Amino acid sequence: MLLNNHRLGIAAGVLACALWGLVFLAPELTPGFTPLQLSAGRYLAYGLVAALLIGPGWRRLGGRLTWREWRGLVWLALTGNLVYYVLLAKAVQAGGVAMTSLVIGLLPVIVTLVGARDRHAVPLKRLLPSLALSMAGLLCISWQALAASGHQSTLGLLCALGALLSWTTYVVANSRWLGRLQQVSAHEWSLLTGLVTGALALVLVVPAFVLAAPNAEHVTSGWLAFIGIVTGVAVLCSVIGNSLWNVASRTLPLTLTGQLIVFETVFAVLYGFMWEQRWPTVAEGAALLLLLGGVALCAQAHRPQRASSDMAGRQQPA
Repeated sequence: MLLNNHRLGIAAGVLACALWGLVFLAPELTPGFTPLQLSAGRYLAYGLVAALLIGPGWRRLGGRLTWREWRGLVWLALTGNLVYYVLLAKAVQAGGVAMTSLVIGLLPVIVTLVGARDRHAVPLKRLLPSLALSMAGLLCISWQALAASGHQSTLGLLCALGALLSWTTYVVANSRWLGRLQQVSAHEWSLLTGLVTGALALVLVVPAFVLAAPNAEHVTSGWLAFIGIVTGVAVLCSVIGNSLWNVASRTLPLTLTGQLIVFETVFAVLYGFMWEQRWPTVAEGAALLLLLGGVALCAQAHRPQRASSDMAGRQQPA
């Protein structure tokens, strides 16, 4: 059972990252729309879908939460959704999909270091090989981002670093909450986060759509495409992706879920290469292989030992 839960958590985490990787393409698919408009549109849609899904069980679920949990949800909505996505969208528009997604690749290293301080966590020395590969992968591509010249490239890198900090805060805090709230399922916690995110996104409507300078590119077809894309991102990345990630966060230790986020980088980069219709450079290809190698070593370090212990017990004489 322990091994099955371990595999289920890893599978859920990988699938969540595959969906999250689509987020990096949204700014490219909606030219002419600002990061603030993308963030407001996506999270208004997220909140609306969450409200529709959570409506039938609202009385039962609402009674399980205190003011402390609602404050936690506000914090998660800001760090993991609104602030993060505004910075991410701006980074993609200013610095490109590949650079942004690879900067976000620092997240597994940071989260793993934080999780190594948890009680019963895998000793840090067992995680050093996987962390070393991850850092090597990041070094393969960091020089390209830092060597890029021009205001837009610098702005994109700074926004990507800001998104990294915001997302790290969310991952750690969300894992802590899921560990404490056994009376709320992983899917319900995702919907509650979406509900609060949608409410906060209402604050963005005026500056994003009312006060924004009119854009000649925003014709009817452009708005319809925008609505379709942000709704699709809300359903796939936020509702489904976040629910899958919550399953992984509740099943696996933070040191392993942190490393699994590498797959968001991998999928985002692959989607970016497909969109740009190019093959990765030597540095980018090496970075991806090193990052994947880091995850494989981390998963091996966390592999449950129950199966081997049971086998040893059966071999002992009666």
